[in-house]
This record gives sequence, C-alpha cells and structure tokens, in this order.
Amino acid sequence: MSTDQNIPITQRLYESAPSSRQATKFLTAITLGATLLFLSGLTLTGTVIALIIATPLMVIFSPILVPAGIVIFLAITGFLFSGGCGVVAITTLSWMYNYVQGKHPPGADQLDYAKNKLACTARDVTEKAKEYGQYVQHKVQEVAQGQGS
Repeated sequence: MSTDQNIPITQRLYESAPSSRQATKFLTAITLGATLLFLSGLTLTGTVIALIIATPLMVIFSPILVPAGIVIFLAITGFLFSGGCGVVAITTLSWMYNYVQGKHPPGADQLDYAKNKLACTARDVTEKAKEYGQYVQHKVQEVAQGQGS
C-alpha cells in the first residue's frame, strides 16, 4: 500500500488547503471584479437611458446639428492638418540647417550616399553622351566623304 493512504483525511485536506495569502488574493480579486462588473452595468444602463431621452431631441435638432457637426469636423481636421504641415516644415528646416552646418543629423549618411550615386551616374551619362556625340560626328564625316567622292 501507498503511504498516502495511511495519512488521515483531515491532514491531507489541511496540507492541500490554500494559504491565507492565497485566500486574501482570491477574495480581493472577486470583490474588485464584482464591483467593476456592477459599475459597467450601471454605466450601460445610464447610457441607454440617456440615449432614450436624447433621441427625440436629436431628431428635432438634426437639421441644425448635422451640418454644424460637419463644419466643426472639417474645421478641426483643417487645423490639425495645417498644424501637422507646420511641424513637418519646421522639422525639415531644422534638419536642413543642421545638415548645412555640418552637425550630421539623422539620415545625412543616406543623403550623402544618394548624392554621390547621383553624381556618379551623371558623370557616366555625360561620358556616354560625349562618346555617342563623337560616334555620330564620325559617322557624319564618313557619310560626307562617301557622298563627296
């Protein structure tokens, strides 16, 4: 037989019972959960009652409220967009000032790399254009000599 069966049942229950700390945690969680659930139900009830009371007023005043809401929305959106553009402009000008002053702002390495690559490509295109111009000039001279003979 196993040694677990030799232990009295009351001792086994005592050993498996939660500690007072665990019980306190459990009771605190249950109390907070029930309180928050009650408050959420109270809030839902208040919202529904307010909506029931406000619906007739919204219907009566909707010809005024809807256009006013649209105008307010557009005005706020315009101000936010304008402010955002202003912030971007100030940030860009600050970055450019720091770059010109040689303070090496974030992203300057990428800009320098792109500038060098663009300059290299422009040199290559210029060389190829000169070569093609010389080629065309040579062909024109060949054609002119061929017709002149």
